[in-house]
Amino acid sequence: MYRIGIDVGGTFTDFTLFAEQQDEIFFFKVPSTPHDPSEAIENGLRQMLDSLGFSAADVTYLGHGTTVATNIVIERRGAKTGLITTKGFRDVLELGRQARPSIYDYRIEKPPVLVPRDRRVEVVERVGPAGEILTELNEASLTSAVADLAAQGVESIAICFLHSYRVPDHEARAKAAVKAVMPDAFVTLSSEILPEFREFERMSTTVVNAFIGPKMGAYLEKFRSRMRDAGVPVEPYTIHSNGGLMSVDSVRANPVRTCVSGPAAGVVGAAEVGRVAGFPNLITFDVGGTSTDVSLIYGSEPLFTSARNVAGYPVKTPMLDIHVIGAGGGSIAMIDDAGSMKVGPQSAGAVPGPVAYRRGGVLPTITDANLCLGRLDPGILLGGRMEIDLEGAERVIREKIAIPLSISIEEAAHGIIQIANANMSRAIRSVSIEKGYDMEAFALCAFGGAGPLHAAEVAQECGLPHILIPREPGTLCARGMLLSDLSTDYVRSHFSDCTEESWQKIQSLFGDMESEGNAWLDHENIPAERRRFKRILDARYRGQNYEVRVDCAGLGVADLEALVERFHAAHTKEYGYDIRHRAVQFVSARLQVIGEVTKAPQSKIEGGQSLGAAGSGSRKVYIDKRNGWMEATVFDRGRLPVDTDFAGPAIVNEMSATTLILPGQTGRIDPWGNLIVRNPV
Repeated sequence: MYRIGIDVGGTFTDFTLFAEQQDEIFFFKVPSTPHDPSEAIENGLRQMLDSLGFSAADVTYLGHGTTVATNIVIERRGAKTGLITTKGFRDVLELGRQARPSIYDYRIEKPPVLVPRDRRVEVVERVGPAGEILTELNEASLTSAVADLAAQGVESIAICFLHSYRVPDHEARAKAAVKAVMPDAFVTLSSEILPEFREFERMSTTVVNAFIGPKMGAYLEKFRSRMRDAGVPVEPYTIHSNGGLMSVDSVRANPVRTCVSGPAAGVVGAAEVGRVAGFPNLITFDVGGTSTDVSLIYGSEPLFTSARNVAGYPVKTPMLDIHVIGAGGGSIAMIDDAGSMKVGPQSAGAVPGPVAYRRGGVLPTITDANLCLGRLDPGILLGGRMEIDLEGAERVIREKIAIPLSISIEEAAHGIIQIANANMSRAIRSVSIEKGYDMEAFALCAFGGAGPLHAAEVAQECGLPHILIPREPGTLCARGMLLSDLSTDYVRSHFSDCTEESWQKIQSLFGDMESEGNAWLDHENIPAERRRFKRILDARYRGQNYEVRVDCAGLGVADLEALVERFHAAHTKEYGYDIRHRAVQFVSARLQVIGEVTKAPQSKIEGGQSLGAAGSGSRKVYIDKRNGWMEATVFDRGRLPVDTDFAGPAIVNEMSATTLILPGQTGRIDPWGNLIVRNPV
């Protein structure tokens, strides 16, 4: 019996297979196919199973992470979408919050609204903030609005009425009216996708869901069909932004919840790997072909957020707190108008890709630079299955960077790496130091195809004492699919001062959401003993505009005083102070529903015989301007012995990634197969 995890990235599609009877894990990678991501999934699955001699009929679990939803938003190629909203509120989507994070940068432009004004139609209705019906839904205006959108040929409709999180009846009636005229339309209700206050964020999230819904559904159906054609007998799951798994049908209704699908799996995998390896505090460092994703894990628990921007559009849904920057192996280096070198965020992606990949790339990338510096072995990519053009990489860096700047090719390539590392380090500080965490208490967990290649320099720059590199780090996101549980989230807004009566109401809301969660878990066939519920309360001091998350685990109706103490502690952790004389207000009750599934276990490894047996010679590697080219020992990671130190400079090769260890750093393989790199004290 085989359990398979798949991660679809911008450049490569990664696979992890756990053979339950053999108690072994296998890893595989193939180039992605951006025109149809499911094509790479099918091709890679067939190739992997054929190479291992396994049958698709014996697959018992298939989980996958995907960037399809995010890419649809980034490229703005979603469905033709309409919006139905309360009279007087159709411009909320365009007005937004008037926040200007880069107020003095004239080059920054707001992204265009996903629904132009002529497709934002209003109906007469009004619900008050306490749930009172101020104006009944006017059927004539609703009929006119639906007819207007139907005449414009929209494929998808977002419905967002004021305060519908209190009373969703008007939205439900509007959906029925839409379906009567346009039965094939994809319809998203704000009262279902985000039943909480703040009308702009609720409207934006609803619109994004409607915008990506039809094309995400088409992709999922194609993915399903390809898996059936490949002989896989089980229905696939998709990981969503909070690190849990959802069925295909759940994702089709709520695709906005997959906006950080693949990166979330990597964080889940890193948390479990770190827990077993003895590193409960981690900064995850996932460097792929297009982006670098960083996140913080404290006490083996990833941090969460309830809101973020996706390609400039606010999305409010529970998700892992992952910071994404445009710096990956395919990031393009160029010289700007001022004569300075710049790296990213533009990426060569999978097609045409870096020049060295021989797919038509003509601009220098980070991958090309690493090849020129001897840090990447051109003969081992994808286990030697991918042909590399080293001469082409050197030529493009010489012509595009070195000659225009009158520097050597080594200086040009190393400059590209330094700029990329500086951007990556800045992202790491944003999730750690800027939030009050001490870097010395954390290890850098490096994964993704390029993470281990940059981790040594980034860890030194950030002052991180240890680097943790899991087995086959280029496939950790796929491995995370085998370490994730089923999960979904519920929320109920409830504005009130902190009183015994309101606390009882919050407890009642938790009970209602648990009933809904149990119904969902019944549908997913999760037995009672494998069900867990996490209660979270959003609270704030009176007069504040934003709230903090308070863990309500173990708190009952009689524990109001303990809840208030937890709130003060959470506020101090978030902002560095508390205001104990100020009244506390409740805002929203949240519930994370978890259905535990069988996971791929982490097993100890035997390791190789000796360092000598693991070595495969040495080669010249360019370290930096001070050290220049140095002779670095090259190791085959799979043959390294357990608990045996080796010194840098060294290169550690494996199928999915290459690790660089700098002079002064020390590496060793732990009993679980992780590569631990220590910085000098």
